[in-house]
Amino acid sequence: MIVLYAVLSLAVVFLIAAFLVGREARRLDAAPPRAVFDLDEATEWVANHLPFEVSAELSYGDVRRILEWSLDFLRARGMSGARPEVVEDSVVVGPEELADHILGRARADDAGYTEDQVAAVLDAQFGYFDAIGAIGPEAVPGELDE
Repeated sequence: MIVLYAVLSLAVVFLIAAFLVGREARRLDAAPPRAVFDLDEATEWVANHLPFEVSAELSYGDVRRILEWSLDFLRARGMSGARPEVVEDSVVVGPEELADHILGRARADDAGYTEDQVAAVLDAQFGYFDAIGAIGPEAVPGELDE
């Protein structure tokens, strides 16, 4: 009789566990994967996707430096993924605004990067963002005003 109760108890525990695991698996499957920006991976990806002329002039260290400045700017604008909550308001940053910031940092640090170099790195960076799923849908004109 004790064996029957033990088997019955194990069966009930297994069914409850299977139900809970199945429910969580469906919930996680329905949610889009979270985009994670890895600076080392991004540096390599961006450097490998630069036009030949630019990649011949910039080292991996240069690319990483530009990416770090870009991330500093994006964090300052509230676009960091460090916060687990979902942001309700759209944050839009134009490439010109970001490039101006990076060129200003380059001048301040006497880095000497050209507009073409910065534009190429930012183009590749946005390609990386797209590849990891970090870019949302494009805004429709007038949509953000509502």
